[in-house]
Amino acid sequence: MAVNHLCQWQYLRFQLSHPSAPACRYLSPTRSKSSTSSTAKVNCSAAPSSSPMDSHNEGRKKFMEFPYASGPVRQLMVDLVSTVENTLDSQLLPCTLPPDVQYYENQNGTAQASLQIRSGLKSSLLPKHKKQMIQNLLGSSVTFKFEAYMVFNNLMIMDACQIDFILGSWVHSELPTGAALNITSLSAYLNSSTDAPNLLIELIQSSPTSLVLILDLPPRKDLVLHPDYLHTFYESTRLDEYRQMLEKVPEVRPYFSSSLYLRCVVSPSAIMVRVDTETETGAGESTRLDYIITNHVHPVAKQVIGIWLNQCACGGRHVGESDKAYLEKRDGLIKNKTIEIDLGSSFPRLFGPQVASRVLGEIQKVFTA
Repeated sequence: MAVNHLCQWQYLRFQLSHPSAPACRYLSPTRSKSSTSSTAKVNCSAAPSSSPMDSHNEGRKKFMEFPYASGPVRQLMVDLVSTVENTLDSQLLPCTLPPDVQYYENQNGTAQASLQIRSGLKSSLLPKHKKQMIQNLLGSSVTFKFEAYMVFNNLMIMDACQIDFILGSWVHSELPTGAALNITSLSAYLNSSTDAPNLLIELIQSSPTSLVLILDLPPRKDLVLHPDYLHTFYESTRLDEYRQMLEKVPEVRPYFSSSLYLRCVVSPSAIMVRVDTETETGAGESTRLDYIITNHVHPVAKQVIGIWLNQCACGGRHVGESDKAYLEKRDGLIKNKTIEIDLGSSFPRLFGPQVASRVLGEIQKVFTA
């Protein structure tokens, strides 16, 4: 927590010396009726890439390489991660995970993984404490009077931030069959100041001819009890049309996860599909799967990401105190189940108990912060 507070203060001082640094702004995606490959248009109005808030550490560089992913998957993930981070960068802290959690592998060297988590700016001060802080600054010297005013304004901006954290990862594991399992994922969690949906995208590939895609905006309210929520985020945004677009591709068919828990937390418009192509080509040659990822999966994913940024992350939807308590409880249960059911069972098998414990412990800290 101390690191987060220090980073937040550095961010405020940066804003004081760069008063023109803009806040998050996102331009709505456009879609042509005659084409399904149109992409979202993003106006990156974040803090400059050279901002002191961005450490550009070795772990991040390793993550953005996606070294074991195919070319089209790598291009897709770099595009999606860059789009999300560029749009929300002014609301995000740099990744502060230990180096041996940002990149880790098992003892035999048969499994490697990279993890990046960027938390959203969080105000550590309650409203009454803000007032006291302003009074302290005003009373210290004339020099701090203007700074006190600017700090107060920036604290209000921090309070308006609705990002809890963004988590990106890739996992590579050699299989006994000689094949390899590659999983790349990006998820974003909003905090309890809003009830807007979260974001989830995961690509699972265990052969050059097949791919599993999970892409969704998981709801944070009961859709039966709140039909207006269903209409706002899923019907009016026409999210289900993107699933229909992909399912028109001959090689694409529905994918049913073995996890009943996953199947009950995703939305009715969730894209959960499996792509199976017949043949693979020689080294350096493009495959049918590559074509589908580039020309179908990538445009659809970019559109869905655009909807999430526009309607959820930058939508400015707020909830009352009673709803905040409900969201905190529900979000906490979801995060705990993610570790218990998904990561808690697979990580020890892939990386051994010691590495798994270290990584899961750091993830747990972020989930409960």
